[in-house]
Amino acid sequence: MRVWPFARRARPAGSLAPESISYLEDALRHGIERVFVVRQHEVKGYALRWGGELLVEPARAFPVVEAWFKPYGFTPFFKAEQGLTWIEALPLASIAGRPRIAVNIALFLLTVLSTLAAGGLVAGAFPFYDFDPLAHPARLLAGLPFACTLLGILGTHEFGHYFTARYHGAAVTLPYFIPAPPPLFLFGTLGAVIRMRSPARDRNALFDIAVAGPLAGLVVAIPALWLGLAWSTVSTVPAGGSLSFGDSLLMRFMTHLMFGTIPPGMDVFIHPVALAAWVGLFVTALNLFPVGQLDGGRIAYALVGARHRLVSIAAFVALLGLGAAFKSPNWFVFAGLVFLLVGFHHAPPLDDLTPVSAGRRALGVCCLILLVLLLPPVPIQFVDAAR
Repeated sequence: MRVWPFARRARPAGSLAPESISYLEDALRHGIERVFVVRQHEVKGYALRWGGELLVEPARAFPVVEAWFKPYGFTPFFKAEQGLTWIEALPLASIAGRPRIAVNIALFLLTVLSTLAAGGLVAGAFPFYDFDPLAHPARLLAGLPFACTLLGILGTHEFGHYFTARYHGAAVTLPYFIPAPPPLFLFGTLGAVIRMRSPARDRNALFDIAVAGPLAGLVVAIPALWLGLAWSTVSTVPAGGSLSFGDSLLMRFMTHLMFGTIPPGMDVFIHPVALAAWVGLFVTALNLFPVGQLDGGRIAYALVGARHRLVSIAAFVALLGLGAAFKSPNWFVFAGLVFLLVGFHHAPPLDDLTPVSAGRRALGVCCLILLVLLLPPVPIQFVDAAR
């Protein structure tokens, strides 16, 4: 998952004083007229806008306009509105800043501890109940298989975003891991995020950055799930029931390959490595929902552009529908988090005109299929053995 805040806008010193707006507009317009026919012009706050038609394709025009605007402290945005192509010039604050690597490291180390504690719970070693982790810290190593697997999946996911963003020239932070000590959160972490400090260059770059995380995470999660299932056992559901982690279509398929048909009254008691892989696949599924600024939301924006908001609202309604259809409060909780924390908006890339390539469109359809394969209808529930 990524956090991509709006680019911070700033007023360059003296550049937008009333007496200089006319000069700036003339200077910037002189540069764009090499690739653009101006029909209209507007001034909105600190933004200068020209409407008209491009003389060359957007992918060729954008570098020309970007190079002309840069010495003036402006960044161009290409978009389509009111039947015209618009070039918008915005004075953006510098995205350069001192890396806060100490914060990244501290959060990662805290997440290591919290996932070790969560892994200990999975392995039956309860910190502060069975043992004092301060007096016997070595016993926390019981949670190592779970913690290493989960952090490996999350880390690979986030660095997939990170390196792809760097490849496309976007400014980006290192991953921030989010610790959550159990039992506050069962798995010891709320995931990880990277912070994008600049918009994507175009829709193709936006798509690549968004899709790289889930695909990279799967490279670790699927082999980990297979290995963890090989270490798992099939046994009778104990009296009084147990906590059950829902099966996605992919999980059902791999479980069937490993164990065949599971007899009634029995279930697979998965190894901590398999549980960590399940968490990684579940997080991937949540991120692939085409809503807001989740990975799936970014993929959706790259594919459908301005219709992204409608797709986001439809995905939100689908979440509520999942909760109602399967009587699972999990989905109502996630829908509430989406509404309160994620929203339905997505900021456009710098060049919002260049279409996504055909190959990326095909991969976008594959991501939708992947969402269906990874999504457990009821993620977590308590199963009564008497049923």
